[in-house]
Formats: sequence, C-alpha cells, structure tokens
Amino acid sequence: MKNILVTGGCGFIGSNFILYILKRNKDLSVINLDKLTYAGNKMNLFTVPKDRYTLVQGDICDKGLVDSLFNQYQFDSVVHFAAESHVDRSIDTPNQFIQTNIIGTLNLLEESKKFFLKSKTKDFKFLHVSTDEVFGSLGMDGKFLENTPYDPSSPYSASKAGSDHLVRAWHRTYSLPTLITNCSNNYGPYQFPEKLIPLMIINAIKEKPLPIYGKGENIRDWLYVIDHCDGIWSVLCNGKIGSTYNIGGNNEIKNKDIVKTICNILDEFIPRKNNESYSELITYVKDRPGHDFRYAIDANKISTELNWTPRESFESGIKKTIQWYLQNSNWWKSILDNTYRQERLGVIK
Repeated sequence: MKNILVTGGCGFIGSNFILYILKRNKDLSVINLDKLTYAGNKMNLFTVPKDRYTLVQGDICDKGLVDSLFNQYQFDSVVHFAAESHVDRSIDTPNQFIQTNIIGTLNLLEESKKFFLKSKTKDFKFLHVSTDEVFGSLGMDGKFLENTPYDPSSPYSASKAGSDHLVRAWHRTYSLPTLITNCSNNYGPYQFPEKLIPLMIINAIKEKPLPIYGKGENIRDWLYVIDHCDGIWSVLCNGKIGSTYNIGGNNEIKNKDIVKTICNILDEFIPRKNNESYSELITYVKDRPGHDFRYAIDANKISTELNWTPRESFESGIKKTIQWYLQNSNWWKSILDNTYRQERLGVIK
C-alpha cells in the first residue's frame, strides 16, 4: 500500500483528485492534510473508502504536524494543492496568500527534503499544483508555454509564482524529486460558489442577477476538473523529475459567452416560469483591478510526452457541471447558509 500526502484535499480540485485516484487504484492510501478554511468541505469526500483515507485537519505551515505525518506514514509522494486561490480575496487580504502559498510551500519542501535525504527513498516525488496565472496576461495571440517568463498581476498569482520558484530551487539545490503542473481555469463538481461558473449557475437558479466584470471580453481556457485530475496523475506517475507540465482544456472562451452558454443550457433544463431566458439576468459590473485579459495554455508537452489530452469538450463538461449543481443543491445551499454570502470582494475604494 502506497501512502500519498494530499494537501488541501477538501478543496475543489483536491477533493476531485482524491476521489479520482482512490477509485482507480486499490493499492493507494491517501492522507489528506487540510486546514478546512472557508473553501474546504470534508463532505466532498463522504463516499471515499474509509480504510484507505485519513483526514488530518491542520495547517501546512505547522512544521511539527507535517514532520509527524512524514514520520508516521513514510509518504511515497506529496501532491500539493493547498492554497488560497481566489484573486478577489487576494486583493483584500494579500497577507493570507503569502503565508499559505509561499511559507506553507516552503515548509512542505523542507519537511519533504528532510524525509527524502533521511529515507533514501528513490521513488519519492513532490508534485506542486500551480496555475497559468503566474504567466500574466496574453494579448490576442500566442499561448503559455512551460518556459514562458513569469509576469503575475495579482497578489494571488504572485504568491503562486513564488511557490513555483521555491519548488524548482529545491530540486536544483537539494535534488528533491519535484514536478510542477500549471493548469488553466477549472470547472466541475464541488467548486466553491465564489468562482464564475458555479456563481452563475446558482444565481440563475435563484433568479438573481448574473454579474460579469467589465465588458465580459476577458478570455480564459477552461479545463474540466476530472480531466485535470487525470493530467496530474499522469504527471505524478510518468512525468520527468524536475519538469513542468502545462495542463489545459483547449477551450478559449470569453467570460460573457460562458455565462450565455450557462443560460442557454438552463433554458433547456429548467425553463423560467415567465418564459424569459436566463440571459435576461445578465448585468455588467465594475471590472476587477488588474484583470488579466487572456489566458491560453499550450498543452503540447504533456500530450507528446505523456499521451494526455482532455476527454471533455466544454460543451459536454459544462452540461455535466450544471446537472451536478442541479442535483446537489443541498451541497451549495449549505455553503450559502453558513459560509459564503456572495459579497463582492477585491474592489479598491
């Protein structure tokens, strides 16, 4: 039985990853270290096999805790998701992002290094999950490559850029076996309702305004979360140590077109009582400070080296996502009742 430490495994991508690997691998045991902040939900993992899953509530910045977990479980791999990840919140409270994303990653690297050097485990790997936002903003042309210079725009992306640099440095300086993945925008089940797609779905269901920043012209590449999990697993199993892999969905779409697509699908799935389209609820609001115009991932490297490509088109993935939120209203209603009030964040006054 191999033991994998997953940090931030009660979050959106982390919980989907744990569900994905435990379903497909009977010889794995996952220890999930999660602080259970506002975006962490242990109910995301209610269905996992209890004999191969352990939740440890704690902070990746807690050196004593991380050290004790390494000593107890002798991890074969670390898959590091734990991060503050919402751009708007980073504008309001950047200190939290620096503490978790940089200091927390530093602590994990140091404890991993100590364990690796002591155990002489040849197969140990540290996989750091990052974002395409570290590359900054694109114009109308070009895509992010693995060697694209970093140019972060927000406190969030700057903190992730810093953690990426630390991971590379620990590989080059200490020979720690590391891997980095930089992904495009994820969507799918269990995404916290502050993000664009679940916010639009839930607001439409509740007949509330659908706020779009600026003119809605900003472009993102969209990746279905299960495809992302599959890509991460491919990199962990077969990626070249010390390498970075971009993981993208090949779906460049304007924000306003994302919202219109959601409205059109909801028009089909649950027509409004007044027979109007949900698109009538769209409203344009003041843009986010430093809002990057366009992200686009070139995922040719992971496709060529590891034979990975996304299975879902945006059309198929968004329908699955909307169906999930319709069928799991208790999940998001609990969040709206207890955790998230849908307040506007990241507005510089």
